[in-house]
Parts: sequence; C-alpha cells; structure tokens
Amino acid sequence: MKNTNTKMPVSHQPPTTSLQLEAVSLEPPQRPIWQIIMVAAIAAGIQFGWALQLSLLTPYVQLLGIPHKWSSYMWLCGPISGMIVQPLVGYYSDRCTSRFGRRRPFIAGGALLVAVAVFLIGYAADIGVKYGDRIGTNTPKPRAISIFIVGFWILDVANNMLQGPCRALLADLSGSNSRRIRTGNSLFSFFMAVGNVLGYAAGSYNNLYKYFKFTETHACDVYCANLKTCFLIAIVLLLTITIVALLTVKEDVYVAQNVSGEENSLVFFKEIMGAFKMLSRPMWILLLVTCLNWIAWFPFFLFDTDWMGREVYGGKSADSKLYRKGVSAGALGLLLNSVVLGVVSLGIERMTRVCGSVKRLWGGVNMLLAVCFAMTVVVARVAESQRQFMMVNGEPSHGPSSGVRAGALTLFAVLGIPLSVTFSIPCALASIFSNDSGVGQGLSLGVLNIAIVVPQMFVSFLSGPWDSLFGGGNSPAFVVASIAAAVSGIMAFTLLPSPPCEAVLSKVSGVAPH
Repeated sequence: MKNTNTKMPVSHQPPTTSLQLEAVSLEPPQRPIWQIIMVAAIAAGIQFGWALQLSLLTPYVQLLGIPHKWSSYMWLCGPISGMIVQPLVGYYSDRCTSRFGRRRPFIAGGALLVAVAVFLIGYAADIGVKYGDRIGTNTPKPRAISIFIVGFWILDVANNMLQGPCRALLADLSGSNSRRIRTGNSLFSFFMAVGNVLGYAAGSYNNLYKYFKFTETHACDVYCANLKTCFLIAIVLLLTITIVALLTVKEDVYVAQNVSGEENSLVFFKEIMGAFKMLSRPMWILLLVTCLNWIAWFPFFLFDTDWMGREVYGGKSADSKLYRKGVSAGALGLLLNSVVLGVVSLGIERMTRVCGSVKRLWGGVNMLLAVCFAMTVVVARVAESQRQFMMVNGEPSHGPSSGVRAGALTLFAVLGIPLSVTFSIPCALASIFSNDSGVGQGLSLGVLNIAIVVPQMFVSFLSGPWDSLFGGGNSPAFVVASIAAAVSGIMAFTLLPSPPCEAVLSKVSGVAPH
C-alpha cells in the first residue's frame, strides 16, 4: 500500500472510518534523487530472486519428487501472500513509530527473511538427505519437499513484505511532487528489469556451479548445485543493496496521534470490502479485463521453462539432459523477454499516442498476447513432429532444430511487449477511475491487486486437472491462456472507457502489482 502523503498515514481514509491518524510533524521536503535511486535499486535484488523462481523452481520441484501436475499448487503462496501480507504490511508500515523510520524496519526484515528462505530452498535436498531421504533421481524426497515448501512460502511472504514498503518509501522521499513520484516508480521498474536480466542470465548458464565447488554434493547433483549457486548469489546481491540503501537513506521518526482514541487492525480490510460497494462501472470493467488478462499470463509465468524442456526439447523427465537444456534455453528466452520489457516500457507514452487511446493499446497487445500463446501450441507440435524421426530407445537423439528454437525464443521476446503494458496501464487506469468512484487511489490499487491474485489462484488450482484431463504437458493451459487473452482484448476494445491520453500518461508508473 503506497502512501504519498505523510500528514495522514493512509491516503484513502473514507469519512466514515473510525480511525483518524495525524502526523505531528510537517510534510518532509523532497530528498535528493540519489536517495530515490538507492531505494529503487532494491528492486534489482528482489527481482533477481524472483526471476530464478520463475525459470528454475518448477523443474527443481519435480527433481525433488513432486509430480508435474501438482507443481502448480505450490505457486498458490504467491497470490495468497500478496492478498494478505501486502495489505497488512502496508497498514502497519503506515503507522510504524520506530526510531529507525516507518519503512526501513519492514524492508530490513523482509530482506533477512528472503535470505533465510533462499537458503532453505537451495539446501532442501542436502537437508532432506541428512535427515533420512534416500539419494536417487527417481526417489521421492519427502523431507526435502517439506523443507522446500516451507522455504518457498517464506520467500513469497518476504517478497511481498519487501515490495510494498519500498514503493511507499519512494513516495515518502518524493514529498508531494507527483513527477518525482513517477520518476521513483519508473526507476523501480527499471531496476526490476535489471534484476530480471541478471536472474535469467544466471539461470541460463549451466556451469555457474563450477565457480562454487562446495555446492555440488552427493545429495545435490549438477542441476541442483547450479540452482543453489544462483540463490546464494541472490542472497549476497539483495543483502548488499539493501544494507547500503538503509545505511545511506535515513527516515524521519514518524509521530502519530490517535485522534479518535480507537485502533483497529482490521480497518484496512473493512475499507477493501466497502470499496467494492463504491466502485464505478468503469472500475468494474477494468477489474474484469485485468482478471482475464492475468488468467492469460499466469500459465506462462508458471510453466514457461517447463514448456521449453518438455514440449520443445522433448525431455521426458526433470533429470533428463534434454529437459535441462530446454530449461536453460527457457531462461535465455526470459532474459530476452526482460530486455524487450525494459525497452518497450520506456516507449509506453509514445505507443499510447500512436494508438490514439489507451483502450486501443491495451486491446491490441492483448490480441497479440492471444496469438503468441496460440503459437506456443504450434511450436510444440512442430517440435514433436520432428522428434518422431530422430528417436533412439524412446528418447530424442538431440534437441529441436534451429528453426524451432528460434521460433520459441522469438515468442519469449515478443511477449515482452504486452507485458510492459500489463505492468503499467491497469495501475494508471485504476488511479483515474478511483477519482470517479469516490475511492482513494491507494485503496483502488489494493482492489486491483485482488483482481490479479484471484486469477492466479484460479489457474494454480486448475492447472493440475487440465494436465491430467488432456494427458500431460502445458499446451492445455496455454490454450486457455490464449482464449482468456482474446476475450480480455475484445472487452478492452468494446467496453473499457477511454480517458484522455494525457490523464493516463500522467499516472503511468511502470510498477507491477504483486
């Protein structure tokens, strides 16, 4: 929950709420831009670890013994923690009176939790074997799986604990200057792209573990050692950036006065429920388009590298050589996706002007998204037909042709275009439509975040049944994604109101909700 006004810790308090807090001190002046850059740089450390999750963890859990059709359920912790942890952390960070500041204690705590979680994930196999798991590629490892799941849930909680206070601190450092706030958010988005590029680059390099020989053990093979090495680098990167930022950027102590004499930790959630009753028709349409949009995106985020390993490269199991090559190729594709995302994000303003309206831009890129997801099925079928002529003992003798690889990587890169719009335009529209609804901007973004996490839970629950119903693989989920993207695009074209371009461009921040 972002707060841009330090006179009141919650910028969207409705008149009917019983909680009224006022700051005793005056609104602080704008801080130097270098301080905003230092805080925004934390996003690189956060996103480095997130990129490793997206590119490496789905194959890794299958290596630990979790079946492919069940692997989607572990991703439920992301949307669940996003729906619960972010509002709670935002609520309490607005009211924190620590001598270290309002945001910095939560940022420091989140960074430490990330380090603990990443250690548990990377060393899950070693800890599992130490406490009784058997060594073997096809042997289930219940203790390692338990350690991994605990670490994974802590990691997602910690990421949500970090991002909200970081964004709120950017707003605090900007004072009331809306242009400086947009600059801070744009820098946050830029460092997210930097973290993505570094994370996907690390995930695509199979020999990184050779520089850290201690990561390869009898319980942790080459692939596991490479993942462990990547996560150890993530710990060092995030802690270094966070420590430097917290030491160089100071916060004033926040002193609040409880005017009504009543404190209720559930006020935020009551306001969320009340906000739904106050939403205007444009805001409801925005939530529906956003919901369908994320039903389309989440299968890609969930199964992108697994799709490369199974459907494109033809790996039969997570420990096969071809599958691992496919996962590395998928990480390279995600790196290309992040580069395109970063470049196109800088041109959102120009794209909106060229299209003439934001509804045309969003509708157009959603149709592009539908075509790309449909093409994943085509690429998979072409790769499968090629493999039929080069089978040896039931396994492909080598990977896909250069044409198939180029086609798959092109899809990854092109998807960076609609992703840049998804990360910016919905937030801008929510901010604009909230003015007509009588709902504060902070609260409207909280409602928008619900429209993002609910479809993520929907996809996580149904991916396993889709997998079983259609005989395995990721193509069924991508077909659903293509249909959802097309419907989302049609609704954006036909139902979504189109505010003036200047109003949209003044609100675009480039920050993706989680």
